[in-house]
Amino acid sequence: MAQEQQIVLEGIVENEITNLPMQSVHVVNLTKVIGTITDSNGKFEIEVALNDTLYFSYVGYKPLKISVNNDMIKYGNSKFQLTELAFALEEIILRPYELTGYLEIDIKNVPINPAGRYRISGLPNSGYEAGNRNRSAISKTIGALFNPADFLHNLFGKNPKQLRKLKKMRADNEIKNLLATKFDREVLVQLLGIEKYDLDEIMRNCNYSDTFIKESNDLQILEAISSCYEEYKIMQNSL
Repeated sequence: MAQEQQIVLEGIVENEITNLPMQSVHVVNLTKVIGTITDSNGKFEIEVALNDTLYFSYVGYKPLKISVNNDMIKYGNSKFQLTELAFALEEIILRPYELTGYLEIDIKNVPINPAGRYRISGLPNSGYEAGNRNRSAISKTIGALFNPADFLHNLFGKNPKQLRKLKKMRADNEIKNLLATKFDREVLVQLLGIEKYDLDEIMRNCNYSDTFIKESNDLQILEAISSCYEEYKIMQNSL
């Protein structure tokens, strides 16, 4: 009964080195798939139950994952500290295609990306690269339905719990706002309970290009998976 009791947990997030409160830290209950952010004093409130898992995320800081215990519930006002990360800038390649500077020549050397584009309602960008919709793409998706090892089939066909999480993620505005700012897939894999390479494999089986997988933010990946599932469901019903 204690594990099922729902309470509102109050807490404070601080910088581990300075002990100063941290504003706008995303706090996600991975178990219930709900989220919130800290205020100007580092304080937050979120609904929890015993043994729920909380996930703290802030740009430039190491994510923190903690299980809710009896002391947190009994005493409240728990303090959580995040550790700042050291950044290393990667080399930027400005001319990956060895362009000459002459438009007539360079336009022939730049590879053509055949993938389609789509737009997510509510996001400012005009469009995002998606999987192409040619005949081979449809055949690949249909073929995946008959492959018991296919990650898409395993995720949606054999694990309805993950599907329910997927729907909750799309319904929670704080989680969507968090995913729109992230590109590392950390929150997605934590929420879905899968590995990063499994997530990439799901996207490839849904016929999204490697460019889309690498360049999209986590919210775009979430919407792409959801769209892929809708197609999967339609095909399953038509078999």
